[in-house]
Amino acid sequence: MEILRMVLEAIGGTAGLLLMISIFYQIVIGLFGFKKETKDYTDHDPESRFLVLIPAHNEERVIGDIIRNLEDMDYPREMYDYYVIADNCTDRTAEVAREAGANVIETRKETPDSPTGKPIALRKALNSLGDYQNRYDLMMIFDADNLMDTNMFREVNSQYLDKGKPDFIQCYLGAKNKEGVVAWFYYTGYTLTNRFFDLAKHRLGLNCPIGGTGFAMSTAYLYKRGGWTTMSLTEDFEIQVEATLEGRRILWNHNTRVYDEKPTKLRAAIRQRMRWGQGQWYVTFRNTGKVFRSLFKGQITFGEFLSLLTYMYSVAALPLSIIQGIATVAVWLINPVKPLIDLSVSGVLAGVGVLAYSYFFLFYLADWMDNHIAFSIRTIPLMIGGFVANAIVGAFMQVGGLIKFRDQQHWVKTDHAIAAQTVTTRECSPQLRRKVA
Repeated sequence: MEILRMVLEAIGGTAGLLLMISIFYQIVIGLFGFKKETKDYTDHDPESRFLVLIPAHNEERVIGDIIRNLEDMDYPREMYDYYVIADNCTDRTAEVAREAGANVIETRKETPDSPTGKPIALRKALNSLGDYQNRYDLMMIFDADNLMDTNMFREVNSQYLDKGKPDFIQCYLGAKNKEGVVAWFYYTGYTLTNRFFDLAKHRLGLNCPIGGTGFAMSTAYLYKRGGWTTMSLTEDFEIQVEATLEGRRILWNHNTRVYDEKPTKLRAAIRQRMRWGQGQWYVTFRNTGKVFRSLFKGQITFGEFLSLLTYMYSVAALPLSIIQGIATVAVWLINPVKPLIDLSVSGVLAGVGVLAYSYFFLFYLADWMDNHIAFSIRTIPLMIGGFVANAIVGAFMQVGGLIKFRDQQHWVKTDHAIAAQTVTTRECSPQLRRKVA
């Protein structure tokens, strides 16, 4: 029994140590988000040519909004082309897009049992476009429900030229909606991480995550890769990991935003996050060894190694907590010297402190700094409800995703329906409103 107790203590201690390292790392990274954001690049005249791809599966209700948005961009119209990829649609997505003036690429499954989803649609579209690497400098991907600031191409062009033509630029990830507990926890999460994770990493010279929409990618690098080759359920995370291990740069742009429609129902959020969890676990398991080999071979710095590894295994927070909890209880059952509650009280207090700082304080600060929305006590119930919803959804993402990580073929669509008339980029972006005024 003594040996068993020692083994359990080692397991619980290791799980707890990994959790503490991850939390401490995130806190340290977040410190570099406190400084007010200023442009770190010089404005340039339009020079870069953009290819815009919009994967869409049965999106007739929202596809017209993003097309009107793209027609109104503050960038020379002859310097960007956009294509709606009507992927296996059974509604009028393709017809609505054409009527609105968009180029449309229709893709179909080869057989009824063939896999489908965003990565496959992107691969087929690029193959159909031929020599895109000669006609365009940058490719940008947007989801069908997105809206974007009209200065996006201009800002990305300037950063791209001023920063030595990096391989990727990810723009600020905003929200079209935040009403209701579920949409609110998405809004709080993105608001917080945009500043205290993505911007902070950028300031440290580290690659920021790729968010799946609103990012620019060098067409030269894309062509060198052989087109769109990432096929997991989190194709954005997969290409981020692969590019980082190749020594590619992924920059962050805090000066222009893409706005995404967030789920409003708990069930929809669970399905979406489960898919994300499946993809992240798959990519993590597949690339962990490569991350260590890249460090030992000098292909990435230790800072980039630590940044990437902690981000990859952020999906393991709940499983590690479960392991630590089970080990703690098992050790107590073997040798109940102290009351079980005494063994956990310090950890609970530390957890409450970290939660108050990282979830409440940092969000309200980011909301004020980036959205100019002051703290309101009326949002506290929403924050508490959002935390509970996030915990439920996170459990499905981290544990359910781990259980199902081998399945990378079954893609589940998130339905979209918010009308553009109720959301404008100027309403979503207070800093742009002040510039215009």
